[in-house]
Amino acid sequence: MYSKKQESYGVSYQNENGPKIGSADDHVLVQDGLVFRNLANTEELYPYEDWRLSPKERAKDLAARLPVEAIAGLMMYSPHQMVPAMPGGPFAATYDGKTFPESGKESWALSDQQKSFLENDQVRHVLVLNLADVETAVNWNNQMQAFAERQPFGIPINFSSDPRHGAGNGAEFKGSGCQVSRWPDGLGLGATFSKEVCEEFGEAVSKEYRALGIATALSPQVDLGTEPRWMRVEDTYGIHPDMTADMGRAYCDGMQTTEGSPDGWGTESVCTMAKHWPGGGPCEGGRDAHYPFGKFAVYPGGSLDKHLTPFLEGAFKLDGPTKQTASVMPYYTVSWGVDQADGKNVGNSYSHYIIHDLLREKYGFDGVVCTDWGITQDPADKIDSFGSRCYGVEQLTEAERHLLALENGVDQFGGNSDQKPILEAYRLGCEKHGKAWMRKRMEESAVRLLTNMFRCGLFENPYLDLEESREIIGCEELCKKGYEAQLRSVVMLKNTGVLPISSRKKVYIPKRHIAARKAFFRTEMAAEDVDPMRAEALEPYFDRTEDAAEADFALVFIESPLSDGYSQADADQGGNGYVPITLQYRPYHAEYARKHSIAGGDFRESFTDRNYYQKDNTAANEADLDLVLDTKKKMGDKPMIVCIRMHHPTVLAELEACADAILVDFGVESRAILDLVSGKAQPSGLLPVQLPKDMRTVEEHCEDTPFDMEPYRDACGNAYDFGFGMNWSGVIQDARTKKYTK
Repeated sequence: MYSKKQESYGVSYQNENGPKIGSADDHVLVQDGLVFRNLANTEELYPYEDWRLSPKERAKDLAARLPVEAIAGLMMYSPHQMVPAMPGGPFAATYDGKTFPESGKESWALSDQQKSFLENDQVRHVLVLNLADVETAVNWNNQMQAFAERQPFGIPINFSSDPRHGAGNGAEFKGSGCQVSRWPDGLGLGATFSKEVCEEFGEAVSKEYRALGIATALSPQVDLGTEPRWMRVEDTYGIHPDMTADMGRAYCDGMQTTEGSPDGWGTESVCTMAKHWPGGGPCEGGRDAHYPFGKFAVYPGGSLDKHLTPFLEGAFKLDGPTKQTASVMPYYTVSWGVDQADGKNVGNSYSHYIIHDLLREKYGFDGVVCTDWGITQDPADKIDSFGSRCYGVEQLTEAERHLLALENGVDQFGGNSDQKPILEAYRLGCEKHGKAWMRKRMEESAVRLLTNMFRCGLFENPYLDLEESREIIGCEELCKKGYEAQLRSVVMLKNTGVLPISSRKKVYIPKRHIAARKAFFRTEMAAEDVDPMRAEALEPYFDRTEDAAEADFALVFIESPLSDGYSQADADQGGNGYVPITLQYRPYHAEYARKHSIAGGDFRESFTDRNYYQKDNTAANEADLDLVLDTKKKMGDKPMIVCIRMHHPTVLAELEACADAILVDFGVESRAILDLVSGKAQPSGLLPVQLPKDMRTVEEHCEDTPFDMEPYRDACGNAYDFGFGMNWSGVIQDARTKKYTK
């Protein structure tokens, strides 16, 4: 009734009418002719080991058996893991007390820190950032799972990942290593206006994730990109609530569904984590809540309901059999003025109203709620810092913050691998509510967390086969689908008849210069010169010349304006530190900005008004505009095509008139642009956002309200509004533009 096979990690058993069982040490039980993993290392088959029972039944049985320390371990989500972890990086580690190069270890060896948090802190949810290659990924997964299997109760590891399939570079720090298929970033998927593409994307990602050992995706990001200055707009699907709901729903269905399974769950499923409740988009002035200076979300347009739509009508209401997203992540933000119960302005995970009253009670979400990363640690003394995200509860101890979140209905803490604050929170909770109440509350979270792990088959076989993974990861079929999606995501805004350029010609491609600026982690980035086109990418299409006079046409690659909403120099000179984020290239003066901020207040500041009225800022890549203008002069009447990598909506008034054609990409490979320029493919993307006429319309709009800016109108009379795009025949009018309207 079953067969046995030796594996690189140990041994596997294939039940005739049941799941494959994998074990590093051949710890199994045979009952009724069926094989089960002997995770508890006893002579008895416990209900949680019995794959014939439902995931919820098994989760309840195991949760009731676990000591508080093990439940605390389930509640933690590790910091980002680099495999291997090299010295000098942001997530360095040691191997037998040495750096990785000094240790002489294999790339998949477990670090000292990994062994410690698996055994001592009993962490079972691990966030993977960089994996050196497929062999490293598979062997590390198997090493980690074998280590976990040997611990009490044998609870496997649920590996997760931030998005790693984007062809562009997203706003949030990302890494991959393994060459998975490449797809457009969020706005690019939105630009296809196709939920079918989004579901296909989810299906492809789930295949490659499971082949890497990853069973949870920290996605989709279903925030509405209503605030054009927000650095994470590029990871959203755009500004349309219904379209974002459709896209998020399709992605979750594609990721979570195992075909042929009655409830949709199985070994092909990847749990999704819809983020960021209740919508991270409406950050005041576009400042992001990764940083204390950007912690406030505001609702001057009264449009909170629109930001909830992608959750309520999308991620919580799937078409497929899994029914709803497995988990939800609140954003860091203080959702200013939203709390209708007791008026507290605190970070979303600390808000009883936002988590308990809305998410849990009013909208009935019973899946996992996991905080965004690093919200429980004590704050830094500088407001211009990465982290310090315990917004509104800085006065509490770390343990008290954990208890408050648990009381609200939060299950899991992102970026934590030390169980001591959770155990202290448990002790405080017992004093406050009684031991029975607190134990019940901890078990409630444990059941939710374990249910997701049982659903994906991790308790039967968390191990990987190297050859099977190699066949899936980056395979031709998935790469082809990803590339086709890239082509469909590019938006042509303008074409005066110069495109396509179908014959082999000489092209002039100027190099770019970007001034020094702050990086994602608030470190200083030096100025850099960038060649936007690799020779090997261009070679099949055109001949490059460094002399514009020799060129038949020019391709000018630029990106949307890069700027920052906080200036330490301004603070040092007696200002409040707040400066405008600009969507134009030339120096910007905030003449029409809000005279007084809506939200404010921080223990590090002696004021509450965060306004930047009448202040100035300049994009770090102002030279991109010079590149366009100078190239136009050099080319004269010869065609000039501008290709803009758009991280967020951009004011194009400064350069549009100079361009004979404009292509916008939201994260694609160079060859996708070249295939379109050369006519090997036809553009079909549509704008998932509005491109503003000027900065005045940006400053006067409401951060929470979609479609409230005046769009730019070009020399041809076309408005760069939501849903606009062109193909070789002209402005696109099709079923997509009829379905999704303002």
